[in-house]
Amino acid sequence: MTLDALLRQFGEQQIAGFLLVLGRIGPLFALAPLFSSKAIPARAKGICAVALTVGIAPIALAGADGKVPIAVGSFVELMLKEILVGLAYAFALAALFAAVSTAGSFLDTLIGFSYGSLVDPVTGNQSAVLTQAYILVGILVLIAIGGDQLIIKGLARSYELVPLLEVPSLPALAGGAQSAFAQVFLSALELAAPVVLAIVITDAAFGVVSRVVPQLNVFAVGFPAKVAVGLVMIGVSLPFAAGWMADELQRSVGTALQSIRLG
Repeated sequence: MTLDALLRQFGEQQIAGFLLVLGRIGPLFALAPLFSSKAIPARAKGICAVALTVGIAPIALAGADGKVPIAVGSFVELMLKEILVGLAYAFALAALFAAVSTAGSFLDTLIGFSYGSLVDPVTGNQSAVLTQAYILVGILVLIAIGGDQLIIKGLARSYELVPLLEVPSLPALAGGAQSAFAQVFLSALELAAPVVLAIVITDAAFGVVSRVVPQLNVFAVGFPAKVAVGLVMIGVSLPFAAGWMADELQRSVGTALQSIRLG
């Protein structure tokens, strides 16, 4: 079958609807965890985006009833709306991994690993050892619990909340983005709290020792001790952190869907 014959089987509205669905899916590969990883080549992301669009487009077009506008002005308005909805959905998910990265950054600073930094293969940014470790653990947890499927199912369900031709509530979108942003720092503290508490207690103990034994080189003794305490606490708390990440991912998908609902 030639390309012209294949295109004739699809109407202009089907092609326009396909492009609109692609506009909502596209932000997923710019912000969402795993999908936006720098380790995935851009060509592979493009192929995955088109494949997801092929699968989700029939769901999105089912409620359109052949009313997808072809006029340039109306089409551009709908495309901007679709991109905005996709950004709102992906941003709520990206906030979770921003919290994971922030928690790792807290620990790198407290333990002292922030003196050296490496290029993170997931985000492409420079970060210290524990930041990378927490991000990689988050990615592994995401894959282990089928989080990628959960994200895709949530994106497909977004067409039930905001059909292709409907406009979402802008205050709800803004409120959802604000809530996700506000939770980043709090979630990072929740994730890093056991290790932070142990490091603070260790610092306080060495502070008392330095007052009692001024001749002791506290920095020379305290730095290895902080590293040892920090690594032990990370090893103890990491299984619980994995469970926390799994629960927070499900909550983030629910929050993302709630933020894009119709007014």
